[in-house]
Amino acid sequence: MEFVGVLVLILVLTLLAGHFAQRMGFPAVVGQLLVGIILGPGILGIIHSDELISVFSEIGVIILMFLAGLESDLKMLKKYIKPALVVAILGVVLPIVLVGGASLLFGVHPMEALFIGVIFSATSVSISVEVLKEYHTLNTKEGATILGAAVADDIIGVLLLGVMIALTSSKSGSNSNVGMAIFYQVLFFIGVYVIGKWVVPMLMRLSDQLFITASRPVMSIIICLGLAWLADVAGLSGAIGAFFAGVAVSLTDEDDEINESIEPIGYAIFIPVFFVSVGLSMNFDGLQTVLGLIVVLTILATITKLFGCGLGARMSGFDLTSSGVIGAGMISRGEMALITLQIGYGEHLMSETYYSAIVLVIVLVTLIAPFILKDAIKKNKAATYA
Repeated sequence: MEFVGVLVLILVLTLLAGHFAQRMGFPAVVGQLLVGIILGPGILGIIHSDELISVFSEIGVIILMFLAGLESDLKMLKKYIKPALVVAILGVVLPIVLVGGASLLFGVHPMEALFIGVIFSATSVSISVEVLKEYHTLNTKEGATILGAAVADDIIGVLLLGVMIALTSSKSGSNSNVGMAIFYQVLFFIGVYVIGKWVVPMLMRLSDQLFITASRPVMSIIICLGLAWLADVAGLSGAIGAFFAGVAVSLTDEDDEINESIEPIGYAIFIPVFFVSVGLSMNFDGLQTVLGLIVVLTILATITKLFGCGLGARMSGFDLTSSGVIGAGMISRGEMALITLQIGYGEHLMSETYYSAIVLVIVLVTLIAPFILKDAIKKNKAATYA
């Protein structure tokens, strides 16, 4: 029952923090992230991340990305797939070169510096999605490009991580089959197409024949979690599978009902826990020795996505303010960077010396991102209606 008390505390405080953040003109997600930082080991130490919080957090990410897919316009996603790829590629290359290069200047080992660059090449679009939804910008050309680019650079980041793990494993004498990992990922996307085109519509029709309460929402959750699990098996983020599950369900006739049923479930419990868990990752112990590295990496992690992805958008024909929204929407790292860090740490790509510093940079960039995105959206709307 101890977890139930912790859950009550999280929900009460995130409800209030989100309310006051919005009253002050900030995105609600900022208040929820601060709750995690203040209550976590970084400051008060009242709440510590445990298995149940991690599970609730993971489900929160999955539901948030499912809702993003559900609210996405597939025609618009297809229309902007080319700019999304350009945005993603530049948004991967710049962090690896500049963030990795800066790490070298601070004396970090070359392989570790490269891994730090890979960590910050990932985009955690779930927090950006929350801000886009809050300001009614998700289902626009900018929102579609951000979602497409985030999926693309997630895949690129996973492939780069796989290559790095394979290289270090081969040095230690074990064999990692990178080719097989790529094969599984290709197989996953083929499976997503087949499932989205034929299986999901069939399952949703089947749910109409079941004599149980909320059969359609239950079936949609099964599809969401099933594709998230398959993505995880293929070596990708479960968030990718959940997003494509949402896209597939959005093409059925039941999409409005599903959205109205699933959104309260996510925002009532799981999504607030996810945002708090990001804040819980912060720890200030011993960080004064690497303070310069933290400051430099925070700045570079922010501007490499803002200007790199913004440049990709400009090259793809977007105007200056739209490019600003796309660049800002790609800044957040959140759970994707933390997952990459954790995997690499387990594979000895990251030493304990820099682990906490990188966690802090990830959290700082995640906190900064909503403010920049909010400002970029306002500028874009002002330019649009000028």
